[in-house]
Amino acid sequence: QITEINNELIMVGDVSAILIHHLPVWAELMRVPDQETALMDEWESKIEKMARTTIHNNVVSLSGVPSWMLLLLHRILEITGKSTIREVWPDLSVFFHGGVNFCPYEQQFRSIIPGEMTYMETYNASEGFFGIQDQKESKALLLMLDYGIFYEFIPLEEMEKSCPRAYPIWEVETDKVYAMVITTNAGLWRYLIGDTVKFTSLSPYRIKIAGRTKHFINSVGEELMVENADTALLRASKKTGAEILEYTAAPIFFENKKNGAHEWIIEFSKEPLHFDEFPSVLDRELKAVNSDYEAKRYQDMVLRMPLVHRAPKGTFYNYLKQRNKLGGQNKIPRLSNDRAIVDELLKMIQQG
Repeated sequence: QITEINNELIMVGDVSAILIHHLPVWAELMRVPDQETALMDEWESKIEKMARTTIHNNVVSLSGVPSWMLLLLHRILEITGKSTIREVWPDLSVFFHGGVNFCPYEQQFRSIIPGEMTYMETYNASEGFFGIQDQKESKALLLMLDYGIFYEFIPLEEMEKSCPRAYPIWEVETDKVYAMVITTNAGLWRYLIGDTVKFTSLSPYRIKIAGRTKHFINSVGEELMVENADTALLRASKKTGAEILEYTAAPIFFENKKNGAHEWIIEFSKEPLHFDEFPSVLDRELKAVNSDYEAKRYQDMVLRMPLVHRAPKGTFYNYLKQRNKLGGQNKIPRLSNDRAIVDELLKMIQQG
């Protein structure tokens, strides 16, 4: 929308909407849905219209946030009565995704889009475009050094210091978690975007997103990052025959001489074969990917077995809907060091 600020007319809105508004004519001719549909602000009506209009086109590529793209694809299957997206769009060949880690969603995409399909990640935000996956065989992202951004990196363990040192890119090390700081030609100055990254290569500079600076669990020194959680959940899902749609976790703090734990709320798209075994499998996989967590779990001395809740279908969607947060720009944090979100979700589950 157009807003007047200091006697100047300024275009205000989501970056994705502004980009769509300024697409060249040739791009508009090659994409679906049309601009009017893409710019709808009521999300449920938008999904419905997108599903009903795109099924008549020969779609060959997809772009978007995995969680919301799945919602659209499942609605398309409901409308058409087809069992796979391949039956609707036989020439579909690639999905360019970003916004959240693709790992928890990959198996769900492969189940509804069988056959040859390429998945490529992009790393961008409202503040800038940072990286692209440039190799099919590797999920590392090539850092974009010529997109008007100067990068600096703060070691995650120094973030709580009053004056942490920010390292220029030529001083970074591989396999170390950094908070990313950017200065841009759009006016941002040493801005913490909130993401943590890990370098996998220094020539060229390639990274993996480790998580968020505020999205982790470190109640007793276990330092559980989103990267750890995603990996452990994927492995646990494969071993138990499950598929996970959404999840979040938070600590249970020491109380009445009872050790702490991690409490997980998981919305499955496919239930584990034996749900009662899932917490112990998840626990083993968390130990395998995080030595600090493993140490704190030793003989239940500091942390006891994780507590896992099954969320009814639609729980995470309804949580966002109640807060008017539907859409690709919004997501529930995977990990939190406080219990605010977990307690609200548990209350929703109990109320039915």
